[in-house]
Amino acid sequence: MSVPLWIWAAVLAVILAMLAVDLFAHRRAHVVGTREALTWSGLWIALGLGFGAVVWLVWGPEAGGEYLAGYLIEKSLAVDNVFVIALLFSFFAVPRELQHRVLFLGVLGALVFRAVFIGAGAVLLEHFHWILYVFGAFLLYTGVKMARHSAIEVHPDRNPILRLMRRFIPVTDSYQGQRFLVRREGDRQDGRGRWAATPLLAVLVAVETSDIVFAVDSIPAIFAVTSEPFLVFTSNAFAILGLRAMYFLLAGAMHRFGYLRYGLAAILVFVGAKMLLADVYKIPVWLSLAVICACLAIAVGASQYKNRREGRDGTRLTAGEQR
Repeated sequence: MSVPLWIWAAVLAVILAMLAVDLFAHRRAHVVGTREALTWSGLWIALGLGFGAVVWLVWGPEAGGEYLAGYLIEKSLAVDNVFVIALLFSFFAVPRELQHRVLFLGVLGALVFRAVFIGAGAVLLEHFHWILYVFGAFLLYTGVKMARHSAIEVHPDRNPILRLMRRFIPVTDSYQGQRFLVRREGDRQDGRGRWAATPLLAVLVAVETSDIVFAVDSIPAIFAVTSEPFLVFTSNAFAILGLRAMYFLLAGAMHRFGYLRYGLAAILVFVGAKMLLADVYKIPVWLSLAVICACLAIAVGASQYKNRREGRDGTRLTAGEQR
């Protein structure tokens, strides 16, 4: 698959343009409602699938299927990331009107880190074929671990990067001013005031580090369906662009997807096995797509069935309350 440099530049320009549109649309801090989140989610999904259609038409069904498989993997694993972000926002008590600002900067950072990781992964796979087995074994381990630990926990107080930042940068206790750096003390006119970070900077650091942890899982998983760096990056990028809207749609409904982690675990186990079998049998792209979609559909369907068997608040209905 040959991808000229100008196509890379054009795709990056589209991504930056969409980020600029999103930033302009949310230039004023406000609470993102369900209708707005649904509209933006539809826009980002249409953009991602539309790019997949372009890949299909320009480079053929094989490349189009690989992009779509990578996009679905990243999109599904991003749901787990949404739940972690929700817990982080709750831990730091981030005002709802400021959450989009953190997520926007978080996405920018995620795109940069993912590009670095993808480049490193592509170089490693090109020069050291045995890395493929390391990735596969790691994904198998991660999938089994995810299935055995269904509860999501976050411990920002144990984050080494956040603790290091706090050693050198004082952090205020207030979100007042809606800036990432505010002058905490001293007169602004005499230049003796000391700059200190607001809690938003601490939240951003926590969000970025959690995304790096998720990237360690998702990027090897996408390399299991395609070794083309262009497809790995674009499937990652277009899936991540919709992370903010996805958060505002799903953050309050975590309890409604009780079996989703088992579906994600099954996907990781499948792509890990696909990597380990790569030199023995190459699993077709269409089969990978079918397995990924089936895992997600079964997990979501089982979660919804469980919700119907229980009350809306997550408590099981008594015999007299059931219809």
